[in-house]
Amino acid sequence: MKKLISWNVNGLRACVKKEGFYPFVREEDPDVLMLQETKLQAGQITLDLPGYHEYWNYAEKKGYSGTALFTKEEPLSVTNGIGIPEHDHEGRVITAEFPDWYLITVYVPNAKEDLSRLSYRCRWEDDFLAYVKRLEEKKPVIYCGDLNVAHEEIDLKNPKTNRGHAGFTDEERQKFSEVLASGMTDTFRYFYPDKTGAYSWWSYRFHARENNAGWRIDYFVTSRSLDSRLGDALIYSDVKGSDHCPVGLLVRDGREEA
Repeated sequence: MKKLISWNVNGLRACVKKEGFYPFVREEDPDVLMLQETKLQAGQITLDLPGYHEYWNYAEKKGYSGTALFTKEEPLSVTNGIGIPEHDHEGRVITAEFPDWYLITVYVPNAKEDLSRLSYRCRWEDDFLAYVKRLEEKKPVIYCGDLNVAHEEIDLKNPKTNRGHAGFTDEERQKFSEVLASGMTDTFRYFYPDKTGAYSWWSYRFHARENNAGWRIDYFVTSRSLDSRLGDALIYSDVKGSDHCPVGLLVRDGREEA
């Protein structure tokens, strides 16, 4: 069973300085670790992660966005971005091809508090899903990361007061519904369709994390053809170091017996 972990670290240099990063990674020992919002440029950090192949996608804007992927097994190929210049300046996507699937770490654009980026966000959603579907013509896809949307009311503590706010607009929620309708699986809800209080992000304000007033906006999404191989979906809500906690997926590849 492969263990995949995704974490929006909200600044990797700051996260590593806190207590949680290395102890968590060493204890969990993931086969692949995928990060979002690394907020750094090439050469600004050296990680002590022996045994992993490292891949980075940096935003052109310094101190902004960025993704990274660390894998024990060397991929067949690795690409950055989705091949559309409008979307590929912010370091938001890394795709690694393995024998059984494509694995993508993605940091989806935020619509912004004033929703000034909502229309761009919706274009992104359409283009990213089209990219995933093109890959899926060759082999199944697993993508993970901060998707910046709480899909249903069960996915955040205060749905009524947050309706229409960034991350919980009707438009963003509909885009994720379209992802699922296209033949993809929200792995956490696959295993835990009715579980409440399961969140991956908490505001730094109002003691939100202490009160578990959070949002589930970090996901593993998989091609439906992988449903029978899924082992479990995980939310590491006790792990500190960021305003997001890590999320995980256990999945069996074709080299393992069912």
